[in-house]
Amino acid sequence: MKKLFAWWAAALLVVGCSSPGPGAPAPSVEQANTRLVLEFYEVVLNGKNADAAARYVAGDYIQHNPRVPTGLAPLQGFVRELQRSAPQARSTVKRVVAQGDLVVLHSHAQRGGPDDRGMALVDIFRVHQGKIVEHWDVMQPVPETAANQNGMF
Repeated sequence: MKKLFAWWAAALLVVGCSSPGPGAPAPSVEQANTRLVLEFYEVVLNGKNADAAARYVAGDYIQHNPRVPTGLAPLQGFVRELQRSAPQARSTVKRVVAQGDLVVLHSHAQRGGPDDRGMALVDIFRVHQGKIVEHWDVMQPVPETAANQNGMF
């Protein structure tokens, strides 16, 4: 939960907002969507809690990853398979960008533990009425060597 709070705080800074105090206006759409997506990422994907997906994802969820069918139930099946085949798998969010109904996460995904170079991920989530309704992703393996010293994250 401590990491999730840190992600929320970082995300709010990225979208140019801060936590509202007493009497402050309600969170912006970007803030609310960012909180939802980051909590989903931590609880469902990193926590491998397939049953919790229904709290965050609409039943008619549209999936653009060609390896996962569209719908809430197939997403839950994907999470259950991830729990079975790669229980150590974890993605660390490095950047968050939110605009309107879209939240974009730039993450480092590792399946085999801390020595795994992993993958660079960009996940794009569309949120409607407090639920994730659509998802796209782009994945790139982290190479052993690079033509520059800039790193992928």
